[in-house]
Amino acid sequence: MTELPINDATTFGDASHNSAALTTLNLLDEAPEPNPTRPRPAVKRVLSADGANLILFSFLPGQDLPDHKAAHPITVQVLQGSVIFSCGEQDEVLAPGRIVHLPAYVPHAVTCNEEPALMLLTMLTPNTGANV
Repeated sequence: MTELPINDATTFGDASHNSAALTTLNLLDEAPEPNPTRPRPAVKRVLSADGANLILFSFLPGQDLPDHKAAHPITVQVLQGSVIFSCGEQDEVLAPGRIVHLPAYVPHAVTCNEEPALMLLTMLTPNTGANV
């Protein structure tokens, strides 16, 4: 059996912000530009902060993230469009207003079928006082 890729807080680059208390972002402006010649969505980490890392995925129809795992608990929500979030035998259509939560190391996949989509993954990392 092939080991599934495991993404952690360093997988998607760094996006530390130097603010003492408040960081504001416009996620729609931060969205990476999708590439129609690639089978995977464009990805960009937009925030590395105590307790959470925010990662944006811009999908075009036909792009997917095959089965993989996250090294930390995650939440996933769609800001625009819709995707199919698969976990085991369960498929959930995620559209704006719906969110899923997964514990660490649970295999899952994401597929974009019908329209471009912008998805936000929040990796819930330990609050260590350092951006990891």
